[in-house]
Amino acid sequence: MSIFCRLCLVLAASWLGLGQASAETRVALVIGNGAYANGAPLPNPRHDAEDVATALKKSNFEVIVGTDLGQAAMQELLIRFARAASKSDVAVFYYSGHAMQYNGVNYLMPVDARLSDEADLRRFARVDDILSDLQQAKNLRILVLDSCRDNPLAENLKRSGATRSGSIGRGLTKMEAPLGTIISFSTQSGQTADDGDGRNSPYTTAFLKHIEEPHEIGDVFREISSDVYERSRKTQLPELSLSIVGKFYLNGPVSITVTPPAPQAAAPADPCASAEAHWKAADAIATTAAYEDHIARFSKCAFANLAKARIDGMKKTAMAPSADTRAAGAANFDGKWDVTVNCPTSGKVQGYTRPLTATVTNGVIHAEDPEPGKPNWLKIDGQIPPDGKTTLSARGVTGPSAYSVGALAPGTPFSYTIDAQFERIRGTGKRNEQRPCTFTFVKR
Repeated sequence: MSIFCRLCLVLAASWLGLGQASAETRVALVIGNGAYANGAPLPNPRHDAEDVATALKKSNFEVIVGTDLGQAAMQELLIRFARAASKSDVAVFYYSGHAMQYNGVNYLMPVDARLSDEADLRRFARVDDILSDLQQAKNLRILVLDSCRDNPLAENLKRSGATRSGSIGRGLTKMEAPLGTIISFSTQSGQTADDGDGRNSPYTTAFLKHIEEPHEIGDVFREISSDVYERSRKTQLPELSLSIVGKFYLNGPVSITVTPPAPQAAAPADPCASAEAHWKAADAIATTAAYEDHIARFSKCAFANLAKARIDGMKKTAMAPSADTRAAGAANFDGKWDVTVNCPTSGKVQGYTRPLTATVTNGVIHAEDPEPGKPNWLKIDGQIPPDGKTTLSARGVTGPSAYSVGALAPGTPFSYTIDAQFERIRGTGKRNEQRPCTFTFVKR
């Protein structure tokens, strides 16, 4: 039975006020990597993995859990999970720890990883491979990466220049969920997330709060994202991609198995009777595979030509400049830049003007005060695309209280984003959160 048909049965069950089949097989792999041998350890991932595993067991998952895994142990659990997912109805992969993107591919980092050049990436776990393993589950697949932290090994590799042709971006690169799948990152693609100062990371804290609620699974993940965004004072917004048809509940009313009615000897069914419902589902998912599935099923029905037009449009988009071409265009901004930050007086908060020096390499901008972590420290990072329009990330530590919103104590960490526009030798930007500040960029 196709994914669409199986999920239609789920939808039918939800209309009757019913949950998932009681005999449903649910498996999960939960990994928390924090004790890194070649970088600063992360305090949360072990606790994150332990607590998420406990929560999923309460939702009737058979959970495979691993913490502080080296390359061999991590690979062994991924193989074990792939076999379990192939026999499951629902599969979940949850990871807390360091990850990175290279050349548009996301990688998860075992605790014994080293990264002297790009060949070392073979020691990492490719997220694309894990997503492929998840696709073996019959009904629902969930991929959660609480891993968009600052990655010291990736930063070292970037600064060493030990890569041949690929590019290293901040955080993770965006992934689109295939049909029947939910993908959730702890923050937006290209951004980094805070570790938090409690037992769990901010994202895992929200996940644990909502995952056992008797709500539809799409709503559960929207609530998780909203919770993280609000609790971070709107500085961390999880990346969420859903491609699910119908409704699914991990926790809900008593479950029964719903079987399709047996065919009856009646007049031939209208071959286009279900075309409109299928089209609405396919157009909501908006992937080439979904449109092709519609054409295969309803080639002579009303929406087939519209599906073909959608595919043609997506092919034209795919013919946009390649990553190498974009990288070459972004490299036009490479060089040294002088940055001026101007934050005028706002209410009781004193204004200030401060200079920074930035370096742009292969379109990646980095500006930082020379004494990291000390009061009044600031750094700015981001990717500048060929058109120059971008959103940068700023992180820092407050100086004297009179200059910070809320009169924060000196040495308090803060973060915000900057909407910026770069031209050939100049650029401007504005701060998005908490107080109005402007940025001027001048190439030397």
